[in-house]
Amino acid sequence: MPDPTTQTLNIIPASASALAKAILASHGVPEDRATLIASALILADLRGVDTHGINRLPGYIARLQAGVVDPAPELTFTPKTPTMALLDAKNTFGFVAGNLAIDKCIEMAQTYGMGMVAVRNSNHYGMGATYVLRAIQQGLACFAYTNASRAMPPWGGAEALLGTSPFAVGVPGGKKGDFVLDMSPCVAARGKMRKAARREESIPEAYALDAQGRPTTDPVAALDGDIFAGVMSGSAFAGGVNDQYTEMSRPQGVGHWFLVFRPDVFLDGGVEELKERMDMLLTTVRGVKKAEGFERIYIMWGDGG
Repeated sequence: MPDPTTQTLNIIPASASALAKAILASHGVPEDRATLIASALILADLRGVDTHGINRLPGYIARLQAGVVDPAPELTFTPKTPTMALLDAKNTFGFVAGNLAIDKCIEMAQTYGMGMVAVRNSNHYGMGATYVLRAIQQGLACFAYTNASRAMPPWGGAEALLGTSPFAVGVPGGKKGDFVLDMSPCVAARGKMRKAARREESIPEAYALDAQGRPTTDPVAALDGDIFAGVMSGSAFAGGVNDQYTEMSRPQGVGHWFLVFRPDVFLDGGVEELKERMDMLLTTVRGVKKAEGFERIYIMWGDGG
């Protein structure tokens, strides 16, 4: 049962970021990369994605201490076409590889209208929205994919094989806000089950299967139990990605895939027409007749509802 004496603490984001940066730097992470990672963790917390926030830091430090993450390799791109490139992350933090990749995509998109980068030999890259927001700030649309370690069986299976394969999509919006979708095609993020396990809370039965392939409400049992980011990038896939918490003797082998493009290129009115049409879409969706029992239309866009 959860501890009834648990208290909620209010922490200043800048202080939490500074602490995370200092801890990372003390383990050999260069200052600029430590700043980047710390900022990404705090951004996740501030967006309400606490499963990918600063609570992840101990796990990252454990992998540094185990020698299965390289804190400071030199990274270079291998161009494939004017709009496509490959990045070997050389087993560094996914945050670092992901930010380099998205910036390269942005650079190509600003020149050619689109840019695509595949990343291999990486690690967990945190909240997917981090990367699409970076593209949106430049007026560009973005897709971001990553693969992950075994988490769920294929439909009808009793053993974990597939990762949760989270993805994120972002499109610049108008007065009503930008469109950002950051999700996983599984029922629930694995981080939510780790959170429940830490708090000794149960999970809904539909969330996961146990080792026998049966529905379970035990988050610990659930934790026992990828084309773009894995297959196409040349990284690990189909159960080949190692778990960042339980397999501490070898690299994860995570892959990522990013596509950034100009979202206004097909519109005669350019960016301004795009923004108007995005606002019109959201207004139309929110204006749909409400089903019985609903007070409003729920959509994760703008103010969220």
